[in-house]
Amino acid sequence: MTPGARLSAAIEVLADIAERRRPVADALKDWGLAHRFAGSGDRATIATLVYDALRRRASAAWIMGEDSPRAVLVGSLRLQRGLAAQTIADLFTGERFAPAPLTEAERTRLETGTLADAPVPIAGDVPEWVVPSLAGLLGDDLLPELRALARRAPLDIRVNTLKATRDGTREALAHLSPEPTPLAPDGLRVPLGDDGRGPALHVEPEFLDGWFEIQDEGSQLAARLSGVKPGMTVIDLCAGGGGKTLALAALMTNAGRLVASDGDPRRLAPIHERLRRAGAAAEVRTPRGGKGRPDVLTDLDGQADLVLVDAPCTGSGTWRRNPDAKWRLRPGSLAARVAEQAAVLDRAARLVRPGGRIAYVTCSLLPEENDAAVAGLLGRRDDLAPGAADLPEAVAARLRRTAHGVQMSPERTGTDGFYVALLERRSAHP
Repeated sequence: MTPGARLSAAIEVLADIAERRRPVADALKDWGLAHRFAGSGDRATIATLVYDALRRRASAAWIMGEDSPRAVLVGSLRLQRGLAAQTIADLFTGERFAPAPLTEAERTRLETGTLADAPVPIAGDVPEWVVPSLAGLLGDDLLPELRALARRAPLDIRVNTLKATRDGTREALAHLSPEPTPLAPDGLRVPLGDDGRGPALHVEPEFLDGWFEIQDEGSQLAARLSGVKPGMTVIDLCAGGGGKTLALAALMTNAGRLVASDGDPRRLAPIHERLRRAGAAAEVRTPRGGKGRPDVLTDLDGQADLVLVDAPCTGSGTWRRNPDAKWRLRPGSLAARVAEQAAVLDRAARLVRPGGRIAYVTCSLLPEENDAAVAGLLGRRDDLAPGAADLPEAVAARLRRTAHGVQMSPERTGTDGFYVALLERRSAHP
């Protein structure tokens, strides 16, 4: 496909997303199935164009003066990729499946459009209704953080110390030029290509042998902030596909008892193969489907040294990676996540022993899901109190401290927006 044809395809996908309000991955998959002549390189480039346009949807529409799929794509080429108006015009020729030539109005907007007077939701490319909450958390850092949240995310891996070392893995992957992550001691950062996409790490022999997992540096730090130690009894209550379960197993050096479960049994499906590949020791407890299913963790009530709650959330901290999610998020979705978080925190409180702790983690920047959720649990349980994490000074200096926890963010820590709070159980609950 020619560069122009790829632009036309991206506009087509963006129109499908706008009309049907569905995840970008579904729209890209359907486009690929309907256009089987497109090669893998074509599909990858089209996906990058679409994701970049969604990252800058509001600001691109602002400078172009309209929010059509074509306008958003054109504006994103300038804002996200820094292309000059003439360079963009050379791609919009109308020839060989390329989009129609730029109009005089489009050319003018590209050359003169500015975000200087744009309101925060536009300049920061987020839904207007989340700005008050984010402003309360971020203060003067609001706009820089939102702009960082609209950039492309880095590609990080966590070296599996059950099988390898960071230096050894870095040497083995030297052809990919990885560098140590700034904060996570077991992390490596792999450079992205000019198109914003990373290499196919899942086909590397070291990945197949369990030397590393793909995991954002913030997620790696969240597992470490839990304070997990070898010999503990640990429950990963919302284990999902097992990313943090694997990290916990490595930090425990497979010494102790690690139990992984999740309220949605479907999310646990990948964990078994991932544990096998990593050589990680964990017991997986899968609930049965349907209403009235028995609690598979009842026998562990009051026994856990650590309960990790990687809570279901809006994922607002991962909008760099999932930019379509921010435009589909509604207040009702936030309310549903908040209710789920309260329920899973209450369950965690029953599992932890006196003297043990809960590590509450979200990949969200919204205080309603973070400090407010912790405050709610503290209000319901008088046997719990905030705990403190043992942090290296270099890490502590970068974290944003909140009322009950710490917040990572793209601008401040260079990671996804993870929140971590520690709660210690002081005594038996009445």
